[in-house]
Amino acid sequence: MSKNWIYGDNVDTDVIIPARYLNTPNSKELALHCMEDIDKTFAAEVKQGDFIVAGFNFGCGSSREHAPLAIKTSGIKAVIAKTFARIFYRNAINIGLVIIENNEIQTDIEANDVIDIDLNQGKIYNKTKNKEYSFSPYPKEIQKLIEAGGLVEYTKQKKEK
Repeated sequence: MSKNWIYGDNVDTDVIIPARYLNTPNSKELALHCMEDIDKTFAAEVKQGDFIVAGFNFGCGSSREHAPLAIKTSGIKAVIAKTFARIFYRNAINIGLVIIENNEIQTDIEANDVIDIDLNQGKIYNKTKNKEYSFSPYPKEIQKLIEAGGLVEYTKQKKEK
């Protein structure tokens, strides 16, 4: 069963992946330290398919691509926030991390609520509370990029055709 990791506003890239770990390009090593300056339990307890739910301005701060990479590699299925910092948003898309802007779910989500998303329909389902939330779906080309695993993989696939 998935878990929702719930955070507030202005979660910056320095707490997503602290600068002291930026000396490695290894995404698995980065994931071991993901969120440790804001949540010491995250890296040890996060599971494949979990969600991060946050407030305004998620991913603010420096423009490091390591931040969305650490989140994706940790197993997070999607980050749902009220808003994202612009450069974080683009970096997340580039590495294939699903990010969703929605400003309703934060008011009644709990850590153990079972949620799921439908990227094509632009829906978030809280199955525990039988609630549904909407978001603007990605354009088809962006969906393809995310499904491919990010910009690099998408480009490789396009070149092979």
